[in-house]
Amino acid sequence: MTNRIAQLRKQRHISQAELADSLEVTRQTIISLESGRYNASLLLAHKIARYFGLTIEEIFLFEEGS
Repeated sequence: MTNRIAQLRKQRHISQAELADSLEVTRQTIISLESGRYNASLLLAHKIARYFGLTIEEIFLFEEGS
């Protein structure tokens, strides 16, 4: 699974720390999400989608065979 978190964050000129604070997670969590080392829980994915005003499917891209 890939995601568009870094792209969306940069488009809105939001730092990793600012996003982490808004989502009540650590900056390390954001770094891990953006690098693909960590997949968000459903709860966190929902919080991220609400933060950006998008659907989960618009942010998290599921690739068949992954």
